[in-house]
Amino acid sequence: MAKVDIKQHVTDTIVAQIEAGTPPWRKPWTGDAAGACFPLRHNGEQYKGINILMLWATAHVKGYNSARWMTFKQALELGGCVEKGQRATKSVFYGSLERKDENAAEGEEGKRKIRFAKTNNVFNADQIDGLPEEYYVRPEPPRDLGTVEDPALEAFFEASGAEIVTSDKPQAYYSPAKDHIHMPPIQTFYDASGYYATKAHELTHWVCGEPRLATQKANVTKKEYAFDELVAEIGACFLCVQLGVEPQFDQSAAYIEKWLEALKSDKDMIFKAAAEAQKALDYINDLVSKSERRAAA
Repeated sequence: MAKVDIKQHVTDTIVAQIEAGTPPWRKPWTGDAAGACFPLRHNGEQYKGINILMLWATAHVKGYNSARWMTFKQALELGGCVEKGQRATKSVFYGSLERKDENAAEGEEGKRKIRFAKTNNVFNADQIDGLPEEYYVRPEPPRDLGTVEDPALEAFFEASGAEIVTSDKPQAYYSPAKDHIHMPPIQTFYDASGYYATKAHELTHWVCGEPRLATQKANVTKKEYAFDELVAEIGACFLCVQLGVEPQFDQSAAYIEKWLEALKSDKDMIFKAAAEAQKALDYINDLVSKSERRAAA
């Protein structure tokens, strides 16, 4: 069996979705009834990083609604059976092994760790018969917030500690120089979901800024700018799904063209972007959690 180039496989999948106008993080669910949710392993553990995008992409194309994914063996252990003719989706897992360090000084037994990526073949619960009923439970649909502020969401963004300035200027952006986020008033948005999705995008930029994760710089090349925007879009989608808000993005043709150009020239890029987006989400949640603990003390 030919060895699969994991990174090339993932990149090709994402590129094909973008070129078709349906990047998996833009609308990672099918129909109007199903809500957005993070993909989960057979034991309820949440997938992270690149696996979220890969499983969203497959769910979107195939019309799967269940959040649960598992291997053939795990399905059998749960009393289920993969339906005849169903094809598996590849998920990625990372491991490490120790090898002798050829550069170690003479007489020393130096070792170095080598990280590697492998794939698992997983199936969505919608492809499996006989699983416990809870594996088929559909998520709640995203909230339709209208154009009124949502107190819980406002509290979440405030707890992040980000300085968010609102004015009539019709622009949303993160300013590295002033280290604040600027947002137009919520009333100027067609709906509140668009407002909070935009806010989540800028919050991802903010958390990636120099005073925090420092993964995004003020002065960047065109390729770096395209990468930073890709991280912010994926990170915003992760955050929106967590908060129960339907992600909404106004992707310009220029953004998409730059993403495709960068992705096609660098098969590591989508992995890096998903990893940075996951770091940003974890960092934001940590900030909010600490703020809430202080408030409760």
